[in-house]
Amino acid sequence: MIDISNKEKTKKILEEKAEMLKTIAHPVRLCILTLLIKEEKSNVSDIQCCIDVPQPTVSQHLAKLKSANILSSERNGTEIIYKIKNKEVKQIIEFILQ
Repeated sequence: MIDISNKEKTKKILEEKAEMLKTIAHPVRLCILTLLIKEEKSNVSDIQCCIDVPQPTVSQHLAKLKSANILSSERNGTEIIYKIKNKEVKQIIEFILQ
């Protein structure tokens, strides 16, 4: 729980949380996050096959999640492997999917 006695700090924290929620609140991004929770890590091709949207669309959504510090990536030869790095987001998705 956040301490609401410091209004400026509270406002900043709530703005950050709202941005995080806006970032994950898209059906394709929710699907990507669900897949990454199940598989722990995956590449663009596997994600694209699972959610049945074009590869460029998947890449755009992955980039948005990565820029929001929700995902991390590592290069393995020619492929990039993605996984969830934000534990709070992982908990939120798991809660939503109950």
